[in-house]
Amino acid sequence: MDPLLDALSLRVDVHGVPAIDGLSVTSTGEHVLVLGAASALFEAAAGLRAAARGGLRVDGRVPIEGVRAGAIAGAPLDPPMPPRWTVRQYVTWSARLAGHSRRVANDLAGESLSRMALGAMGATKLGKSVTAVRRATVLAAALATGAMTLLVEDAITGLPPDVVPQFARTMVRALADRRTAYFAGRLQLESPVALAADEAIVVFGSHVAAQGDPAEIAAADRACSLRMVGDVRAFALAVKEAGGRVVGGGVDGETPSRLSIDRGPLATCDLLRIAEASDAVVLELRPIGLAFA
Repeated sequence: MDPLLDALSLRVDVHGVPAIDGLSVTSTGEHVLVLGAASALFEAAAGLRAAARGGLRVDGRVPIEGVRAGAIAGAPLDPPMPPRWTVRQYVTWSARLAGHSRRVANDLAGESLSRMALGAMGATKLGKSVTAVRRATVLAAALATGAMTLLVEDAITGLPPDVVPQFARTMVRALADRRTAYFAGRLQLESPVALAADEAIVVFGSHVAAQGDPAEIAAADRACSLRMVGDVRAFALAVKEAGGRVVGGGVDGETPSRLSIDRGPLATCDLLRIAEASDAVVLELRPIGLAFA
């Protein structure tokens, strides 16, 4: 089976400015978390924004081709919605626009509304719906396309705390039989969404800071991502000699702008001291585990 996400030297521009430049990553899971990445990555994966350079495949397809073929569907965060439409109208039209007949679209809409626990809300106008209902509607609309690969932009962010657990559980159950990539800035490890994932990819800028089992990444409290200038190779070698370990970013050849390290016994002040001695400058230091804070 093709990787759910496969990017090679990907560049995505927003208003002519690179939001992602040089990202390369291949996923291995069926339910993948993508944490920390610019929203432009979701938009590119969902076929909403074209790549400026490099390659991006979702389930083995160029995203927009996968969307047109009905194999891929996206659930963006809070898209514009016709306020006079009902919840059921919105979901049904999503199925119709995916190429299904009226009868099939009605069946798919009914099933998708039931999955997202919206059966009793079908006649509710979107303009009078609360945020949780509108977001559940967007997810139901993606399901109603019949696509087996779904890309979701952080559907639980900003919801009332008392709503989040049930909403997340409902979403996880509804999407259980689909390949899914869930894009968020960060996510609590105990969230049903994180617990259901079999892989997490943490992206800072255009650098994959960490990739693997979500619990293992969250537990790596000594791991951090650094954005640097100067002699980064000398810095990396000095960190290794002092007991730390370079775990990502690469230090051979062209100097990287980002580096992932396991600090081991080193404190933050030690890293800054080593950088100064190596003629390098740390511009940013981010603990990787905070992606699950």
